[in-house]
Amino acid sequence: MKKILIVEDDQIVANIYRNKFSVEGFQVEVALDGSVGMELMRSFRPDAVILDLMLPKVTGVELMKQIRAEAEFEKLPVIVLSNTYLTGMLQDAWKAGATKCLSKANCTPKQVIDIVLTELSGNGKAPGGSLPGPSYLRRPVNDARPTTAVGDAQFQTDLRKSFIESLPAALSALRGLLQGTIKAENEAVRLKQISELNRRIHSLSANAGITGMLQIAQMAEAVEALLKELYEKPKNINASTLRTVAAAVDFLGVLFQRGVLPANQEIPDANILVIDDEAISRRAVTYALEKAKLKCVSVEDPVAAYTMLSETKFDLIFLDVDMPGMTGFELCTKLRTLPAHKKTPVIFVTSLNDFENRTNSTMSGGTDFIAKPFLFIELAVKALVYVLRGRLEKGK
Repeated sequence: MKKILIVEDDQIVANIYRNKFSVEGFQVEVALDGSVGMELMRSFRPDAVILDLMLPKVTGVELMKQIRAEAEFEKLPVIVLSNTYLTGMLQDAWKAGATKCLSKANCTPKQVIDIVLTELSGNGKAPGGSLPGPSYLRRPVNDARPTTAVGDAQFQTDLRKSFIESLPAALSALRGLLQGTIKAENEAVRLKQISELNRRIHSLSANAGITGMLQIAQMAEAVEALLKELYEKPKNINASTLRTVAAAVDFLGVLFQRGVLPANQEIPDANILVIDDEAISRRAVTYALEKAKLKCVSVEDPVAAYTMLSETKFDLIFLDVDMPGMTGFELCTKLRTLPAHKKTPVIFVTSLNDFENRTNSTMSGGTDFIAKPFLFIELAVKALVYVLRGRLEKGK
């Protein structure tokens, strides 16, 4: 019987993986933090490890380094499950010796099990691109354990039902923590609220991914990354970032009602236009959208942009204010006369962050406002809210 160690701080997620691996005939142990994880590595001596990166006490990356520092674990398969927006941590995990890195929001337990079986069979690549370690037998062909497609489908149905039933309580908790964050009397209290909000969103993202609620998972994953950024860099906590978190939590409430429907599980493609005469600024917005897996077209000339808008329907527009030939306010007023763009969300991205310009952005038909310099992940969260909301509206 092969041994699996699951290092995951979310008890619900850990139990789901424990049950699935147990059904497959594995002996399973769970560690809810990195410190206990290392203790079990030495006492339990697993054949493979499932590792979350966001762990208390000892992070997943730190644990990975400790694992690889011991000769007997040098080629042990370690499958990382994490948030795809945390690119820095994922890169550190690869460098530390991760065998594979998977997205929690887009990977089911069955897929994780299949990957572990592949690694244990010797068909996977060991860390660092070296040759595979010893070969292990995969699940026997005549194994009678309930691993049929019917069993998996029923398990997924039951799991999804439980998840949906938990959403009202989850939303209430998120809103309470958000209010506590906004009304916090000092930075210490605010950071405590943000940390707990981040923990709840982290759990939501993982559970949504496991149950196949892809839009909820994608939205929660992005919000989790933004909250992590705010917790680690409190100087970025301001009116703009708090408004973005509040808008995202409100929209999660919408997804909890409509994002659970079978027709709303695909991640929609989006046609986004970025208009800014500064090349560096255009590239920054484009990069932020790429983090959210959203493609865009960028234009520097506002006149050329208006021609493009006259000919093409866009789902979302990012617009600078101070541009030669035509200001962003003027362009926004003009595009609102186009039948295809009367209601298209327009987000102004500008360093002109005073009250007058905020008022002008609204008067010209703007939908939202984000000040330069902005956090990449904040812009990504805003974009996801508008793109996913737009697709839900179209699906009415």
